[in-house]
Amino acid sequence: MAKHNNKTLEYVSPVLVIGGGIAGISAAIELLDNNQTVLLIDRDRKDKFGGMANEAFGGMHFVDTPTQRSNGIKDSKQLALDDWFAAAEFEADDGEHPHAKQWAHTYIERNKEDVYDWLNGFGIRFFPIVHWVERGDYGFAKGSRGNSVPRYHLAWGTGWEVTQTLIKQLLNHKNSDKLTVQFQHKVESFIWQDGRLVGCRGHVINDAQTNSHVSEHSSKKPFSITAEHTIVCAGGLNGNLKQVEKHWDSECYGPYPANILLGSHPFADGLLHDELDAEGSSIKNRGWMWNYASGVKHPKPEYDNHGLSIMPTRSGLWLDAQGNRIGPKPLITGFDTHNLCKVTGHLPEQYTWQLMNLKIAHKELAVSGSHINKAFRNKSWLGIVKMAIRGNREIVKWLIDDCEDVVIGDTLPELVAAMNAHKQCASTDVSLSNIERDIQAYDGQIERGEKFTTDDQIRKIHFLRKWKGDKVRTLKDQKINDPKAGPFIAIRSRIISRKSMGGIETNTQSQVLNQQGQVISGLYAAGEAAGFGGAGCSGIRSLEGTFLSLCILNGRIAAQTIAKQAK
Repeated sequence: MAKHNNKTLEYVSPVLVIGGGIAGISAAIELLDNNQTVLLIDRDRKDKFGGMANEAFGGMHFVDTPTQRSNGIKDSKQLALDDWFAAAEFEADDGEHPHAKQWAHTYIERNKEDVYDWLNGFGIRFFPIVHWVERGDYGFAKGSRGNSVPRYHLAWGTGWEVTQTLIKQLLNHKNSDKLTVQFQHKVESFIWQDGRLVGCRGHVINDAQTNSHVSEHSSKKPFSITAEHTIVCAGGLNGNLKQVEKHWDSECYGPYPANILLGSHPFADGLLHDELDAEGSSIKNRGWMWNYASGVKHPKPEYDNHGLSIMPTRSGLWLDAQGNRIGPKPLITGFDTHNLCKVTGHLPEQYTWQLMNLKIAHKELAVSGSHINKAFRNKSWLGIVKMAIRGNREIVKWLIDDCEDVVIGDTLPELVAAMNAHKQCASTDVSLSNIERDIQAYDGQIERGEKFTTDDQIRKIHFLRKWKGDKVRTLKDQKINDPKAGPFIAIRSRIISRKSMGGIETNTQSQVLNQQGQVISGLYAAGEAAGFGGAGCSGIRSLEGTFLSLCILNGRIAAQTIAKQAK
């Protein structure tokens, strides 16, 4: 398959998969299942095989599953599709985003059989309690509706288990003699012939060793690949903040924030989108992004502006840069992540403070990522039970000790002094009187009891606790100014760039379309590179848990399309 010369490393393969993340791995497995010969290349090192999926918490959006039914959840494809279109802000009968909407239909129809059951076939199981995320604010109208029932299935072992299981399945496949995997291969351009994509060019970017199935070659050596079929699974653009700024939707999210953090890998740079755009491929909706409003500086950054995505507490107060509680509708996580980003982006300083006490933090505060959530990653039931009883004490201590965005104080004056020592704008002070006023009002509502509650955040907490998956990790009627729950904690938060929800437009066979809407022969895209299908099948708002699972479905369908053509 590979031929060396003094200048260029040359490959020839019937099928080329660009990108060794979960979409590329799933596509390669499906290709081998169909007896196809595959060359899989990835830009990163061998030890990073699987990409960001290794770090994912591992939640997936599934509809009408045995796990749901065992939880007493009545779901249906029609209900799920209605939720999806309302959250995406799609109109069912207009002509906008036809392929995105078709992919939404395809996902709802096929997610259970082609992702949930497929993963089960490899021994991957899901946590027995389905989580209820992105519930929406009101539950009936477009733009305010979320998941009507719990659908977030957490892979037991997190995204790490899913990714490593699929890697083992790939490398130990019965047709592994038809597989070649090459690492540290950076694609820089595509090769075209009579309107058909026939390969790519780039550079090998480092030195390393070679073995039978997985090999790496000398640094900065150019390569070229000739292939009949090419699947682009190279990720989105949200790891490149220049691209994020270029495509930022300022009308929706406010001005591009100078303090934005990076929550995606820098290799997700969007440069192949630019390359395909210049060659006439349809690239759509790059301003559709799934970011989070609760980013903090990573205590051990691996690259510039590296951030962590905090899963905020429900019982804490979300404040602006001056210490005012944000409103009139208070911010609370778990209902509409898109709106949290919109509100934060339109604040004068584009950052917030999450105010809580230690008791709230221990019970409710969490951090996204497989490597941080050790009990779930290690499949430790004892760890889960300890966490349910004692809370996330290890994570909270780590953030207090090592994260520059977390401050504490035994009293509110001490806390405010610490907040002002860490403020981002020299001209803006956190006001002690503002904080005292809003805490007194919030705690006063709790003291009056549930039947007299008018505060929307407290009402939503009562609602959250009605679902068993949230009750165990949400405190009941916990005041902020509680002498037994101190010290006080404040977390400085800002927008963190995470996932691209637009990209390379594909039809429901994962074939890439040109700017006239026609199929480009030989070219396919899957996963985040394709906006997770159709260049934006989630619209402007994800129902969460759709990313890993859509990568798998996109990749499998691309491979199935190629296999059908080969026959």
